[in-house]
Amino acid sequence: MEFELIAKTFQGLETVLASELIDLGANNIQIGRRMVSFTGDKETMYRANFQLRTAIRILKPISHFKAKTADEVYDAVKRIDWTQYLTNDTTFAVDSVVFSTEFKHSKFVAYKVKDAIVDQFREKTGNRPNIRIVNPDIQLHIHVAEYDCTLALDSSGESLHRRGYRQEAVEAPLNEVLAAGIILQTGWRGECDLIDPMCGSGTFAVEAALIARGIAPGVFRKEYAFEKWPDFDSELFERIYEDDSREKEFEHHIYGYDNNRQAVEIATRNVKAAGLSKEVTIALQDFKDFTQPKEKSIIITNPPYGERISAPDLLGLYKMIGERFKHQFVGGDAWVLSYREECFEAIGLKPSLRTPLYNGSLECELRKYQIFDGKFNDMRAGGGDIKTAQERRLMADQKRFKQKRDFKTRLGEQPEERELSGDRNFGKGKYAREDRKFGRDDRKFGRDERGFGRKDNADRPFRKDSEERSFKRGGGEGRDFKRGGEGRDFKRGGDKFGKKNFERRNDKTFNKFRRDNED
Repeated sequence: MEFELIAKTFQGLETVLASELIDLGANNIQIGRRMVSFTGDKETMYRANFQLRTAIRILKPISHFKAKTADEVYDAVKRIDWTQYLTNDTTFAVDSVVFSTEFKHSKFVAYKVKDAIVDQFREKTGNRPNIRIVNPDIQLHIHVAEYDCTLALDSSGESLHRRGYRQEAVEAPLNEVLAAGIILQTGWRGECDLIDPMCGSGTFAVEAALIARGIAPGVFRKEYAFEKWPDFDSELFERIYEDDSREKEFEHHIYGYDNNRQAVEIATRNVKAAGLSKEVTIALQDFKDFTQPKEKSIIITNPPYGERISAPDLLGLYKMIGERFKHQFVGGDAWVLSYREECFEAIGLKPSLRTPLYNGSLECELRKYQIFDGKFNDMRAGGGDIKTAQERRLMADQKRFKQKRDFKTRLGEQPEERELSGDRNFGKGKYAREDRKFGRDDRKFGRDERGFGRKDNADRPFRKDSEERSFKRGGGEGRDFKRGGEGRDFKRGGDKFGKKNFERRNDKTFNKFRRDNED
C-alpha cells in the first residue's frame, strides 16, 4: 500500500533529490522548498533512508489540517487516534518548523502537539507516554506554513547527513549531503579522475568514491527511527541492506590535497574508516604547486570564504586559484563553491554555470569553469562557447527561482541545518586556514610524479557476486560499525540514555514543559 512521504533537503538541492527519487522508483514526485514530496510503500521508505544521498530526513505525514490558533492545533492533533503509534510505555518527542505570522514561537506549536497527545492518553488510560528528547521511540515533526499544518512521523531519526564514516573533522566541515548534492549536480559519476585540491576533512573525496562505486550512503549507519516503529519489517530491511546490485567498479581515481598536515591526517582516517583507501588518495600538497594532471580530471572544491581575514589575503587566495586553473588545468572542468562575489571575481574566469546553494545559513553559489586554452574572445571567434544550451536553460530557470524565493522568517529549523554552516573560517579553530603557508611541499601534482601507485593503497576490492559482502552493516576499516556496536545500544526498547527530567518553569508566554513529568 502506497502512502505519502516527504524528503527534506537543503535549498538548491531539490531537483537533484527529485532525480534520485525517480531513480529509486518513487511515484507522484513534487518539488517544494527544501523538500520533495512523493508516494511509495514501506520498501520505498526504507530505501529512501538507506540510498538517498541528498536527503536530510524522510518524513511520513499522518495528518494535514488548517489551524489559525494554538487551540485549533491542539484540537486537530487530539482528534488523531494516537494508539496507532504510541502506548503508555512509548517515549516520544516533537520538533517543529514554522513559517507563520500567527505563531510567534515554533516550540509553542510543538508543546501544543505534545499536550494534545498526552491529554488523549490520560483521558483514555489514566496514564501517559513520556517525553524523551534524546533517542525517543517515536519522533514527530510538525510543519506550519501560515495556516497549513502537516504532522508527520520522522522515519530517519538522526539526520541522514551523519553517514557514520566521519572519524574527525576540521573546523566547519562541509555537510555530507551538500557535498554529495554538489557532485551529483556536476554530472560526474566516476567517468574520470576527480580532484579536490583543498579537501579539508575529505568529505568531497569520500562522497565521490561512494557515488563512483554505487555504494549506498546508509551502509555505515547504526540505526534508523523506523526500526523502533511497531510495524517495522526487519526481514525487508535486511534484504534492502544486503542488496548490492547498484555497486560497480571504479576505473579511475580520486585525489584529495590540502596544505594543512592535520587536515590531511584527518581526511586519511575518514577515508580509511569508509573502506575507500583503494579509490581515494589523500596527500599534503599546496594548491599553488598544482600542475596539469596526466589524466583527464574534474576539480570540485570548496575554498575558504571566512570573513575574519583581511580582504587582500582572501582575494589573493582566489586569484591564485584562477591562475592555477588557467595555466595548469587546460581542457578540464572546475567547480567552485563559495560565498562572496568578490571572491569569484578574483578568480578572473567566466563561469559557464552558476547555481545558488545554501551552505547552512549562507547563500552561496556553485560555479562551473570550463578551462580553455587562449583568450575568451579568440575562443568565441572560433565558434566556441562556454555554455551549452542546457546550461543556458538551467541558469534562466535558476534566475527566475531566485527572484521568486520567499525569504519569510522561519521560526524553527532542523539541528543539522544550524550546526554546520560550512563557513570555513580563517580566524578561529584548530585548523584555521590563515595560518597555512604556501610552499610547504615541493611535490608536483602530476600523477607520474606523485608516486601514489594504487597498489600501495589500502584496498577494498570490488566485490563480485561470488564473494562475501564486504560491507557488513556498520563496516569499514579501522572502526566497528556493527549495529548495536560498542558504545551505543540501539536495541529496540533500550533505555541507555535514560529519561530526561524536565523541571517546571514559569513562563509568561507559555508553560514550556507543563506536563512533561506529570504522572
